[in-house]
Amino acid sequence: MNIVRNVEFVIGGPAAKVDRIGKAVRRPFGPYPVGRFLLLLVLCAMFALVGRAASQEPSPSAPDRAASRHPTAGALPEAQPTASPLDRADLESWLDGMIPSALQQGKVAGAVVSVVKDGRVILAKGYGYADVAAKTPMDPDRTLMRIGSTSKLLTWTAVMQLVEAGKIDLDADVNRYLDFKVTPKVGRAITMTDLMTHRGGLEEGLKDLLATNPALMKTTERYLKENTRPSLFPAGVAPAYSNYGAALAGYIVQRVSGEPFEVYVERHILAPLKMTRTTFVQPLPPAFAAFVAKGYRQSDGPATKFELAVTAPAGSASSTASDMANFMLAHLQEGRFDGSQILRPDTARLMHTPSLTGPAGFDTLAHGFFYGIRNGTTVIGHGGDTMVFHSDLNLLPHKGVGIFVSFNSRGENDAVYGMRSRLIDLFLDRYFPGPKVITPPAIATAVQDAQAIQGHYESSRRVETGFISLFYLLQQDKLTANSDGTVSLSSAQGKRFREIAPNLWQDVESAHRLLVTTIGGRRAVIDSTNPIQILQAVPLQRDSTIFQLIVGGSLIILLMTVLVWPIAAWMLRTYKLPPLATGRRAIVRRAVRIAAIADLVYFAGWYSVLAPILRIEVDVYNKTLDGTLRSLQIAAIIPVVGALIGIWNVWLAFREPLNWAARLRSVIVAVALSGFLWMAWMGNLIGWSLNY
Repeated sequence: MNIVRNVEFVIGGPAAKVDRIGKAVRRPFGPYPVGRFLLLLVLCAMFALVGRAASQEPSPSAPDRAASRHPTAGALPEAQPTASPLDRADLESWLDGMIPSALQQGKVAGAVVSVVKDGRVILAKGYGYADVAAKTPMDPDRTLMRIGSTSKLLTWTAVMQLVEAGKIDLDADVNRYLDFKVTPKVGRAITMTDLMTHRGGLEEGLKDLLATNPALMKTTERYLKENTRPSLFPAGVAPAYSNYGAALAGYIVQRVSGEPFEVYVERHILAPLKMTRTTFVQPLPPAFAAFVAKGYRQSDGPATKFELAVTAPAGSASSTASDMANFMLAHLQEGRFDGSQILRPDTARLMHTPSLTGPAGFDTLAHGFFYGIRNGTTVIGHGGDTMVFHSDLNLLPHKGVGIFVSFNSRGENDAVYGMRSRLIDLFLDRYFPGPKVITPPAIATAVQDAQAIQGHYESSRRVETGFISLFYLLQQDKLTANSDGTVSLSSAQGKRFREIAPNLWQDVESAHRLLVTTIGGRRAVIDSTNPIQILQAVPLQRDSTIFQLIVGGSLIILLMTVLVWPIAAWMLRTYKLPPLATGRRAIVRRAVRIAAIADLVYFAGWYSVLAPILRIEVDVYNKTLDGTLRSLQIAAIIPVVGALIGIWNVWLAFREPLNWAARLRSVIVAVALSGFLWMAWMGNLIGWSLNY
């Protein structure tokens, strides 16, 4: 399972890969073979021994868009299929035949869709329920949806307005606009362009990202200053999707405009676009609260609490399908809508133009928009997710077409991710079909090259300095060399990539590509469908299989040590046997067993802190947890002392006249106690920071 996906991170940043423009496919927490973290770690050694690293299990999300179906160099296109007419009659008939049954089968409560074309709305419609218990139907004009990271498009639009006004320089140090300092790792300063392309180099973060209790909400300013994120990369070097970076941009909008961020967006974007049922305000004002859809894990379960996105500019907007249609029309008409102009045409064109160049056939980022080619057509957009709401906005600027969709449930087995992806895929296939692609033949060195690049990889979008980093050690991608010279990537759901040019690999059935390169001195894999993260080859000490073997083996040995203690005591008492050790030796043996118990209790304490992530309950990670975390940080003395006791026991075992079996047992237990300490150290359970 991918443990990071449901730390989504809360407001929709892609955590695993983007399989098409604007839509984040996050591999789920849920589908591990073992659903409980404790059992996972205990059994991971056995899994690894039989070649089943749990962290490599493929995602159940929908497959990548054969999306990368546009022709590429060396491809032989087939005849282009005939497009269906994109008019209300055909579109409504098609959606009516697909969405209701998909909602029912996936146990998703409801959805709204809006489609625009040539300056007008051709369809806005709701399906299913905004409130299951009350049987309140979805209404595209009245029902507010939590649109998650799709909100960023409003934030980036505000940034571009201020660029247009000369108040923000896209290439200037962002510290020019701040009242606190953001420090890059090394090299040049972080710029607004870096924030818009997720290349500020910042680590991910979880604390205070989402709340359900309004009393625990922070202002954007307070969040940014109290939850600063360390830098993993120099600015501009590697993509690493960052909600913190987007919130930082929103705070800059607030500072340079002199207006609160929510007020600025209301006055300069929402009002001109007549988006009267859209707001960034949290909790919702009374006039809006009565119309917001309820969110559900599954349609047959209870409604969840209203989710409060603390990084507000990154994902707090609530909106209707009709309002988002107005937003799409404005961007498709170069900033113009119904007599209002929110951006000059040249600014709008700049915003839609890639700010990064990359290899042919690889998605990139415009100024805040995801940018790529689908079926031979340019598509820009952005997806968004909270824990239960899942949205997507896609524009075809050269066709004058836009589509917005939003769901209010995760669905059974996270069905919404595949549902959302397939809806957009089929929309493009139906109305804008493109030629299919034939992958070129493999180059002569493919077999050797496949062997050279196989191994474990970790995402550039990760946490390394907080205790959440433990999860990232458990869910790395695995690149496997196949016997036919192709390679498979565990997150690419059974695809096989053939080397068609040196270091360039293409899926044998689509134009999905992988580029192998070096970034920051480490081998890296760039996914053509994912412009907001790269995969980096892990050093040996961070290899997830090795980590699982050490931790799983250590826990098994410690459990056995604890369980054998009462059994041995019972046997000695029952059969009136002499004690196995006396004096100092007996004291040390007892200390070893106490250390094993203490380690397991310490582990249980951390499990209680980490378990909510497995239940998709990330709103617990706020200041109310600080006392528990501080206690566990103090308790880090336990694995340290335990390892020292284990070493002491070995030293005594080899000084005293014991048999080799006894000495071997002392070594095994010492290794387990040391392995447990190594787990705590590598997982960043040992530390003093309350920022994570």
